Amino acid sequence: MIAATEGRELIPLEEAVRILEELVSPLSREELLPLEEARGRVLSREVVAGLDNPPFDRSPLDGYALRSGDIAGAAKESPARLRVVAEVCAGGWYGGQTGPGEAVRIMTGGAIPAGCDCVVRQEDTDYGEDWVQVYQPVARHQNYCFAGEDIQKGGVLMEAGEKLSHVHIGVLAGQGLTHAPVRARLRAAVLSTGDEILPVGRPLSPGKIYNSNLPMLRARLEELGAEVTVSRSLPDHPEAVAEAIREACRSADVVITTGGVSVGKKDIFHQVLPLLRARRLFWRVQMKPGTPILCGAYGGCPLCCLSGNPFAALATFELILRPMLARLSGDQSMAYRRTTGKMAEDFPKRSPGRRFIRAVYRDGIVTLSGQNHSSGALYSMVGCNCLVDIEAGNKGLRAGDRVKVVLL
Repeated sequence: MIAATEGRELIPLEEAVRILEELVSPLSREELLPLEEARGRVLSREVVAGLDNPPFDRSPLDGYALRSGDIAGAAKESPARLRVVAEVCAGGWYGGQTGPGEAVRIMTGGAIPAGCDCVVRQEDTDYGEDWVQVYQPVARHQNYCFAGEDIQKGGVLMEAGEKLSHVHIGVLAGQGLTHAPVRARLRAAVLSTGDEILPVGRPLSPGKIYNSNLPMLRARLEELGAEVTVSRSLPDHPEAVAEAIREACRSADVVITTGGVSVGKKDIFHQVLPLLRARRLFWRVQMKPGTPILCGAYGGCPLCCLSGNPFAALATFELILRPMLARLSGDQSMAYRRTTGKMAEDFPKRSPGRRFIRAVYRDGIVTLSGQNHSSGALYSMVGCNCLVDIEAGNKGLRAGDRVKVVLL
């Protein structure tokens, strides 16, 4: 049961994550995609092998397939001599039975004929065509690849929830499959509000700024594998925003907005949620930046309203929304990972409350990215691959301090 926090303020980040994760269930929609389109997608059900791989006993090298007993005493000084009865290249087939004293010239990948129990390297022979001399013994089943050695028919090849890489695609193709059953992409709508924002491409008039949040969050969602169904800028009109959310929820699994969540005159989402008759889950989280994040539920659709400050919007997206998106999509690669690292430099600023600062993590060392850590600054996020998690009450970090790190 999800406990809403209508009357509470400043809940812990972990509680906000828990509330959103409990709100959603993994999507059940499935698509059957051609293999060439399936890389990076998540399997919706297990895949069972329909055939052995390799599908026949085969040679791993160029040489001669024969009976090991026929060359048991072979040596350079006293070679074994066998009659060559056939030649098998990769893709070829010899349907006869190889008898005592007989050999089949075989190339890498060729099917080992019946009656043969090993393959001798051609370097250990005289390369004979009608008759071949073998200069050393080979044990039974040496240089021999068995049918089903890699994959056995009927075995589970891949489990539901696995993310398909190029290797998965190769394995599926090796089974003769042309399509893969995958989870449908998570569908997200992104709306940004604010009378002060302009879409890129228009002349910048006094008092206006270009909209960076909308393209940034759209790009991040697509990087994580989501499909963005709606991407719109809206003015600070509660009724218009409420109607846009109603419309977005018809095609999206989650709606993400930026702006309008603090306590100012234009912070309209305290009016928008009642207009929607949406359930408020929480407002304000114990973290900086992004404290005033507001989350609710409209029908079965999560509604996540982030700060309009670019870094604050991005930080709360990464830290609070990504675990929920991972559960909803069934793709755990959407979630972040945590580790620890050692500070390469000082960060002397006190942190009365829990704070996240942008940084670069490499080989256990944490280097700060730029000096501007304000919630409205975005440029210093370029090149970052982590956020440093600073506990409330910290009096400043020093070079060499061990710190908690969220890997993005």
